[in-house]
Amino acid sequence: MTEYFLNDLLKIKNGRDHKHLEEGEIPVYGSGGLIRYVNKFLYDKESILLPRKGTLNNIQYANKPFWTVDTIYYSEINDEIVDGYYLYNYLKLLDLSNLNSGTGVPSMTFGAYYGIKINLPELSIQKQIAKVLSDIDAKIEVNNKINTELESLAKLIYDYWFVQFDFPDANGKPYKSSGGKMIYNEELKREIPEGWESGIATKIIEFNPTESLPRNEVGSYIDMNALPTNGYMTSKVQKKQFGGGMKFRNHDVLVARITPCLENGKTCLVSLLDNDEVGFGSTEFIVMRGKKKPLPAFISFLSRSEYFRKYAIMNMVGTSGRKRVDAKQLELISIPIPPENLLDRFEEMIQPYFEKMTLNTKENQELASLRDWLLPMLMNGQVRVGEIKEQLGMVAEENIKYG
Repeated sequence: MTEYFLNDLLKIKNGRDHKHLEEGEIPVYGSGGLIRYVNKFLYDKESILLPRKGTLNNIQYANKPFWTVDTIYYSEINDEIVDGYYLYNYLKLLDLSNLNSGTGVPSMTFGAYYGIKINLPELSIQKQIAKVLSDIDAKIEVNNKINTELESLAKLIYDYWFVQFDFPDANGKPYKSSGGKMIYNEELKREIPEGWESGIATKIIEFNPTESLPRNEVGSYIDMNALPTNGYMTSKVQKKQFGGGMKFRNHDVLVARITPCLENGKTCLVSLLDNDEVGFGSTEFIVMRGKKKPLPAFISFLSRSEYFRKYAIMNMVGTSGRKRVDAKQLELISIPIPPENLLDRFEEMIQPYFEKMTLNTKENQELASLRDWLLPMLMNGQVRVGEIKEQLGMVAEENIKYG
């Protein structure tokens, strides 16, 4: 091992304002992560992105053209000494909180970063370790892309069936586009297919259904941070002693009811619990479940629809910064109510999508746990790359390539 200062390994550069840039395909990063996509790049080589203000532990990595804002630095890496991906993972292991120079918002300076001591093995060993870690991360990324594609396809079907009303008619043709009869509905102020009802959501959805958990028993816990702002899969379920909170089961949908989480779209489908297990979470969740039978797909897409979200936000009450929507108010949202057989067909069609997304999410969590377990031992030489290659067959290059 050879000791270096970070100053020897990379050159830190300031980010810039992005508001003048047009929309495009180049990612813009801040200290909290991806912000938007633009039409120009600030840097187009491998780089480690180091937070300047805000979330100081969110060190990021880029190997494609990107733009960074002024809350995060980018870096030019000295690849004659260090492998960029190795250094990125090394820095993620460090606790940088003692280098914070901010009195309010956490802040980091060039000097604080440059003074960090780094112990490096030979470059060839760095590259071997980086390859193992990047293979794991690549497999995780493949699973994430598959989930995104499945979500998009399932949402497209939902929109065709329940927004545009082009569900398959008796002849398998799109109902409305093929001349299916539409009836104007006074309650909804719009046309809906003949034979459909309208009514408040509680005709088919139960809000905050009653469940029980013994107090002080250790159970599966989902916190607000676990809810995504896009997609439906939660992060890893925690184990925690039950002392109160909203209770739910697999196939329930959770919607954040408090500002800014509601506006940001924090919503999820519960899918990572054991069969028949009751989990619990924040009191700021609203739990939604099909009344007669589970309707996980339909409720998932309804809860993320623009119509539902706008209604929920418009009906928030409370003081600024602490506004909430009450479940009793959501119960009153008027929706077109499809025939039961159509709902059944939709759930049957979409179920395999959500099952695959759940399997991918569980695999990703196992891979991330493996990576995080290996990382410090690889870095300090407790484990050698050759000793673990057989254990990593699941992330062999063929699997990475074909997903």
